[in-house]
Amino acid sequence: MRRFTPLRPDPRALLARANPVAKLGAAAILMAILFVASGPITPAVVLIGILASLAFTGLSVRVLLVRTWPLLLAALLVGVLNVVLAPASAGGPNFVAGLALGLRLLGIALSGVVALATTDPTDLADSLQQQARLSPRLAVGVLAAIRMLPILAVEWQLLGMARRARGVSAGLSPIAAARLAFGKLLALLVGAVRRATRLALAMEARGFGAAACRTIARPHHLASGDWGLLLATVGLGAAALWIGRAL
Repeated sequence: MRRFTPLRPDPRALLARANPVAKLGAAAILMAILFVASGPITPAVVLIGILASLAFTGLSVRVLLVRTWPLLLAALLVGVLNVVLAPASAGGPNFVAGLALGLRLLGIALSGVVALATTDPTDLADSLQQQARLSPRLAVGVLAAIRMLPILAVEWQLLGMARRARGVSAGLSPIAAARLAFGKLLALLVGAVRRATRLALAMEARGFGAAACRTIARPHHLASGDWGLLLATVGLGAAALWIGRAL
């Protein structure tokens, strides 16, 4: 087993230095465009833009793709199931609709992954309070939730190791593998709820959310580069919609 390590982008990278709220806004713009897009051309253009932006994330492309292989698999399965199970429509072949749906899901997932993987959780919480005007209680809750994601990944690995140590294996049966995965997911969910309850009690005991306002130790601002990121995202979405409609 390979020990899980969180993604750590290069802090000097262009997207790593961008304002967290600007990155979330750019991801939200792409997600909204993918939600309303029809056909495979528009999501394909958006995906090309997202993959091109990986050069500015400070993350290794190979490592990022290895970490996101479940997204690739899920998008592929959704597309294949849509082709196989969906009834034939007069608007076109099923494989075109399946390809479009798979690309849309992959683009939505990757846009969120790139935005969060290049963002420090503490900077995100501070920026949510300053630029998004969220309450400190909610922003600190977001920070705590993001900090727990690596813990959940480690626990998923530990659950798998514990089952292998007891000789529990699915073998070559996909049904048994799905049943075991559901059991692991349920155990992970129960552990996450218990940990969240203990964390909430500890934060309440330390006075989080008790004061009417909180001071900000790390000020954040929307610089010209952040506005440029948002404008570039709007331009990518508009170009994707235009190319999709033209083709």
